[in-house]
Amino acid sequence: MSPRAINARTRLLESARDVIRAKGFSATSVDDLCKTAGVTKGAFFHHFKSKEELGVAAADFWSETTAALFAGAPYHQPDDPYDRLIAYLEFRKDLLAGDLPDYTCLVGTMAQEVYDSAPAIRDACHASISGHAMTLVPDIRAAMAARGVSGFTPESLALHTQAVLQGAFILAKSGNSVSFAQDSVDHLIRYVSMLFSQSREEKK
Repeated sequence: MSPRAINARTRLLESARDVIRAKGFSATSVDDLCKTAGVTKGAFFHHFKSKEELGVAAADFWSETTAALFAGAPYHQPDDPYDRLIAYLEFRKDLLAGDLPDYTCLVGTMAQEVYDSAPAIRDACHASISGHAMTLVPDIRAAMAARGVSGFTPESLALHTQAVLQGAFILAKSGNSVSFAQDSVDHLIRYVSMLFSQSREEKK
């Protein structure tokens, strides 16, 4: 694939990331994507057979680009795994800035719309959300071991963090205010903090 073709494909994926978060998957047309990307419709169908195929690729692209963001984020710096988990949640709150489309989740947006009508996109969205959640598992497991916490699996808590975050995005959209999302993340931080501190109190 030529550099020019790769660039057109990347621009279409970036266009999908931005336009779908702003308008939703169903309301986004191929024309919208091409206009934002600055490419022709022929270029679109050269890279993607359909809008659904673009949706799957966009979910994968979202996973790849956000993975780089989180891999280099400062929440990995604390020595204590519990501190890293709390720092992760605080980092997620810090990301709640700008306009709604700037901080909401592409794969969460698409999953809500197409979970029944486009299984391939739904599965790609689930892989993205759960895949990111699983990056938290080693720290959660280590924190549970260090603090003697039991009664749930690290995987379930990791997924719960994403459930709260996705719900926070919905509240921000429906309430048209980032404050709803910020409050939800604050409650999640309190919950995780109590979850680990209560176990320590029980051991005294």
